[in-house]
Amino acid sequence: MTQGKEGDWEARALALIERQWKWVVVIVWLGFCAFYIYSKWDQIRWFGLGDTDDNMRIMQVRALIHGQGWYDLRQHRLNPPIGASIHWSRLVDLPIASLILGLRPFLGGPAAERWAVAIAPLLPYLLLLFSLALTARRLLGPSAYLLAFLALFFAGSTNGMFMPERIDHHGWQLALLAVSISAIADPNRIRGGLVLGISTALSLAIGLEMMIYLALLGAAVVLFWVIDPKERERLFVYAVSLGGGTAFAFLAFASNDNWNNVCDALSPVWLSDALVGSALMLAMAWVPPGDWKRRLALAAGAGVIVAAYHALTWPHCLQRLEGVSPEVDRLWLSHVKEARPFYRHGWRIATLIIAFPVTGAIGWGLLAWWHRRDRELLRRVIGAAVPGITATLLLFWQTRTGPASQMMAVIGCAALTWRFGSPVWNFRWPNIPIPIGGRVYSPRTLALAVLVIVGAGGAVPFVLNFIPEPPPTPRDAQIGKANRLCGSMWGLRPIALQPKGVVFTFVDLAPRLITVTPHDSIAGPYHRNGDQIADVMNFWRGSEAQAHALALKYRANYVLSCPDSSTTTIFMSEAPQGFYAQLQKNKVPGWLTPVELPKDSPYRMWKVAG
Repeated sequence: MTQGKEGDWEARALALIERQWKWVVVIVWLGFCAFYIYSKWDQIRWFGLGDTDDNMRIMQVRALIHGQGWYDLRQHRLNPPIGASIHWSRLVDLPIASLILGLRPFLGGPAAERWAVAIAPLLPYLLLLFSLALTARRLLGPSAYLLAFLALFFAGSTNGMFMPERIDHHGWQLALLAVSISAIADPNRIRGGLVLGISTALSLAIGLEMMIYLALLGAAVVLFWVIDPKERERLFVYAVSLGGGTAFAFLAFASNDNWNNVCDALSPVWLSDALVGSALMLAMAWVPPGDWKRRLALAAGAGVIVAAYHALTWPHCLQRLEGVSPEVDRLWLSHVKEARPFYRHGWRIATLIIAFPVTGAIGWGLLAWWHRRDRELLRRVIGAAVPGITATLLLFWQTRTGPASQMMAVIGCAALTWRFGSPVWNFRWPNIPIPIGGRVYSPRTLALAVLVIVGAGGAVPFVLNFIPEPPPTPRDAQIGKANRLCGSMWGLRPIALQPKGVVFTFVDLAPRLITVTPHDSIAGPYHRNGDQIADVMNFWRGSEAQAHALALKYRANYVLSCPDSSTTTIFMSEAPQGFYAQLQKNKVPGWLTPVELPKDSPYRMWKVAG
């Protein structure tokens, strides 16, 4: 009798979860929001925009609110008066600016800005959760989305893109990529094609980082049509929405600089590629079906035409899209950690990066095998799986693909738990209470917990918690302390009190400097400003005479150094006789006079005297 009541309760709960899944998603999102705000409270309180791009984003939003033109995305606080060209768009600025303006009457300016940057990253997280839930429901089962959320909990790199203060564009790009995957998994062809085209266009408006995955999803739509002529509806709607959406995104959000034939943002280059590709797909959708061989030949021909058009029309975009010079690559870009493969980050970090995506890839493969007899569902599974598996392989090239690879692995990890969880749940476990940590658990509960942890790829970080890390060396501790203090409001307050001027400082410090002080600087880590980046790096690495000439070139009023920070380790190892090393040895030239700072300041500052 008890077993029957328990079964009825489980059935009612499962039916409620399946029927009211949208409300469940909102509740889960609110729970994540509360947890993230609690865990990041100190950063919210002290305006802890820790990443250079987060600081640059708020500067872009401030400029918009203060009247800078919609299409003018130059940051005029860097390299004044010319400004620094930033290759982003206004699309991500809109929710942040709206939050600031909406909260300002109630909280005042500083508090409104502080809460806006805390709330803004959580908005695309809701879109991400809805998209993952849709994909899980379409490919696994009506209640499987809860397992996807459990898996997402272990996706540390993905979740990091949605934390309070993380206002860079990567969160929105991940959310739109999740929307695109849910669209390819949609059995409704017209709706799926429409959503995929629009989400692709919006993602391209923000940036090109997800372009390879979006291209694979577009190729999947074409291959769906090759395999099944009924998929022409999806292809037709996708072609129209992609072409129209990309054109709208370009007209609405492309900056003045992006109207040039640049390769690193939505520009005439990628707009024309999208329009040519959309026109060809539209033509294919109108062609009488024929057999699959004819459709395959048409698809291959269209691909060749798009590739040839791009190569012949935009040959300068066949290489690295950043377009930096060899000097800038040697001095700066080659030292960017996220541009390195995962295995160059130490065994512990490398394991954390790769474990979850590999688990997801296994889950995707098994999910395809389980659905091998359902050809229509199998197509959608493979179409959704390929971008994630590609992102996992790209980790062998650059770690920057980590957040995307983890996000796309969520459904694969959930599939493992979903497939093997049913036998565990239905197995007649003995009614033996197991006490752990002062609480009592049933064998079935523990078995399911182990299955979820393993299936979500969470076993690796869980096990690593029990492997003690070697204590940091005194030098490592010194570098870590400098990195924390140099970006802090406390550390920069004495700098902000100095008379306003142009400050020659490190590339990675400049965005934070202009965000929380009235000073201007020379260059941030933005590849379009390669000449300024090279000058800043040569300032610190070259001779005293070269440093003086560069200070005069940019009419700098101050020189600001943060000793022992990560950047300085490169200067000391690669340029031990350079200008930074001379300053560290107190070999200060006559054209610099010290600025008095508190004794515990992490900085050293000089005024340019002549």
